[in-house]
Amino acid sequence: MSVIGYIRVSSNKQTLAHQRFEIENFAKNEKINIDYWVEEKISSRRALKYRKLGALLEEVKDGDVLVACEISRLGRSLLEVMRILETCLNKNCKVWTLKENYRLGNDIQSKVLAFAFGLAAEIERKLISDRTKASLANLKASGKKLGRPLNAESKKLKLARNQQRIEKMLEKGVSQTEIALKLGVQRSTVRRFVNRVLRGG
Repeated sequence: MSVIGYIRVSSNKQTLAHQRFEIENFAKNEKINIDYWVEEKISSRRALKYRKLGALLEEVKDGDVLVACEISRLGRSLLEVMRILETCLNKNCKVWTLKENYRLGNDIQSKVLAFAFGLAAEIERKLISDRTKASLANLKASGKKLGRPLNAESKKLKLARNQQRIEKMLEKGVSQTEIALKLGVQRSTVRRFVNRVLRGG
């Protein structure tokens, strides 16, 4: 039997230290030892075969315990989480998570719980997606333009605050190419601004 601490972050900018600290504290309180650690910096969107967790699932055996800070460290989608849990439970490897306080083993209660939380997470994501789509559809139906407003400050589009200056340059016959050079933007940016804002296109 081995107790495995699994830690994952999505990018190199994140640190593994916090998760390790949490699992070490948990192990101390439970009076168990972490036999070895599996740590990786990779997005859960990457296929399991490219992750250390994929190799770990092939090695786990009867009686092992896989400890993670939270279930989302294992996988992002319902199907992937369910496949991971199925692999572990079929091998009689327990899965413990700290945040949700799951203690999943190869019993029917654990399988029902695993299915229930996975289904709930999937339904929640679907509802959020549906609400977002409905809100966007309502905005569009009411005639509001979607997307970033034209006067938003950004690296490329800072034309709204220069509207009067642009109008004066156009009146003097300054070309859109010259205006773009003066303002440090692309000519196409000036063209879109002129067509959509000044000319109401």
